[in-house]
Amino acid sequence: MTATTSSHIDKIARAVQSGAAGAQSRLAASWFRSVVKHGLDPAQTRAPEYLSAKDIDARKEALGRVAVIAEAKLDQLFALVGSSGCGVVLTDNQGVIVDHRFGDADMGVFHDWGLGAGADWSEAAQGTNGIGTCLTERREVIIHRDQHFMASNIAMSCIDAPVYGAEGQIVAALDVSSARAGQTETMNGMISELVRQAARSIEADNFQDKFSDARVLVVNDPGDGVSLLATNADDIVIGATRAARRAFELQSEGALKPVPLVDLIGRDKTSKGFERAQRAAVMRALVRAEQNISLAARELGVSRATLYRRMKRLGITG
Repeated sequence: MTATTSSHIDKIARAVQSGAAGAQSRLAASWFRSVVKHGLDPAQTRAPEYLSAKDIDARKEALGRVAVIAEAKLDQLFALVGSSGCGVVLTDNQGVIVDHRFGDADMGVFHDWGLGAGADWSEAAQGTNGIGTCLTERREVIIHRDQHFMASNIAMSCIDAPVYGAEGQIVAALDVSSARAGQTETMNGMISELVRQAARSIEADNFQDKFSDARVLVVNDPGDGVSLLATNADDIVIGATRAARRAFELQSEGALKPVPLVDLIGRDKTSKGFERAQRAAVMRALVRAEQNISLAARELGVSRATLYRRMKRLGITG
């Protein structure tokens, strides 16, 4: 056991034994879970274990369209970070790796670290780590080197973001891990933004794929999520991304209970997004009708007087 490894194990032991791990930091709380909840030992070492190809295929199949949509996003992300010695990994919602992108020069290192397809990186299996802690805490995380629980993992830097499905549930985790000693926390921060954007892009494409027959509206979101609503021909909201569910205080997960779009507009704290969508719809109708109010109203399915009122409210003149 090296001095660095011994020091890491002692540091975790002190944090866990302090009795106030959760209050110290989220990291200490994760270390505490690793020991108390999962019964793990930071000093333990074991050879990487991988599920069979059949099991991996079954997990990818369970991910459905998310796994297919993610393929191009993994390629794009790897094109941005691969030259710096980083690998890109996609897991299911249990932390099992189902797809990855590694450079040829780094393939052996990542495989030795247990980052191949079929490896389990849940907190229950590996303790504090980017993938498992991201899924457990349902948030973006960076676990840099000795922030990992297992002493065998402290050479890695892991940057992760959860991927939410079309019904608001976590379906996957997107991970970038570094195999290089020169990886800095500053670099991790920059990569984190790329990972976040890629995860949100997967969510948006998956949502639009699921509601391909509906009208999908983009609404302003004060956070960093993808805030989309899907409506049917009667302007009934039939779907919402996780960010939109938070913004409109809808149920957090599961098939959405239909709600009239107009009912949400009054509750929307960021209604400018809807106003832009409505303004665009009116302007399109006016352009098609060559500014003929009667024809535009007919296309929109409203009366001439209603259209005038809506134009006034939206600031459309002439």
